[in-house]
Amino acid sequence: MRDTITERRKERIRRVLEKRQKDFTLVVDNVWDPHNVSAILRSCDAFGVGHVHLYYTTSAFPELGKKSSASALKWVSRTRHSDAEAMASQLNDQDMTILATGFTDRAKPLDAWDLTKPTAVILSNEHSGIKPELENIADGEVYIPMMGMIPSFNVSVAAALILYESFRQRMSKGMYDSPAFPPDELEAMFEDWCSR
Repeated sequence: MRDTITERRKERIRRVLEKRQKDFTLVVDNVWDPHNVSAILRSCDAFGVGHVHLYYTTSAFPELGKKSSASALKWVSRTRHSDAEAMASQLNDQDMTILATGFTDRAKPLDAWDLTKPTAVILSNEHSGIKPELENIADGEVYIPMMGMIPSFNVSVAAALILYESFRQRMSKGMYDSPAFPPDELEAMFEDWCSR
């Protein structure tokens, strides 16, 4: 632990960690724009999502500047994947429902999904859409209702809206009132964060 960390800083770290949601995550699918990825990570941090999955097969993960991500890289951990089935197996081991974002006939509006259950939402590249291998691992499909002429949101805006809906549902069920992580995991995370 850093020698210079103040008690006030320690208290803030504990408060933030006690709100982190263990069983909600995003899968970032080949999103190449660094500003979009930075904004997604920043929104994850804001709504208590401490871990995301990065699926990159057709583009490289972008270089993120500390300024644009507002240091979210420091507080949101990431797992990289290039194999959809292996990623699905890892998420299924955590009993996660995997949702793709899209507009097919099977898609249901965002508020029709129970996001208080363990859930991973795939956010794909705006230009090429979801990869077929990710469609194959998805248990369902979600869309955000819109009333305008433009048919979709920017991917980072979509992420923020999905994260907020998860936050709203979980807050109403009291899921931020007590830690989602067991005490030993929480303490290990606390020690790690204090050293950053």
